[in-house]
Amino acid sequence: MGMISNKTSLNMTKQKDILTSLKKAHSHNLKVIKMVEDGKYCIDVMQQNLAVIGLLKSAHQKLMENHLKTCFKKAFESKNEKKKQEMTEEILKVTKLFNK
Repeated sequence: MGMISNKTSLNMTKQKDILTSLKKAHSHNLKVIKMVEDGKYCIDVMQQNLAVIGLLKSAHQKLMENHLKTCFKKAFESKNEKKKQEMTEEILKVTKLFNK
């Protein structure tokens, strides 16, 4: 739900790689939930939770890299100053959210 509607998408290799990371994170997160439900040792749960966070960060990084190399690059090659400003604001917004 970005500010800019854009038709540039992930190539099939990138999409598969990102989906793999997200699916692994989802599956692993279900295991973490089960660990909590089963009352497993807190440190064990936290370590597994950090693994999920790592997978999500990896997927985020891949998405950001793809965006910068495609959508963002395309916007900055155009003459549309408004589009350039909007794309810059989007990057700043998502980076700020990531760093919270």
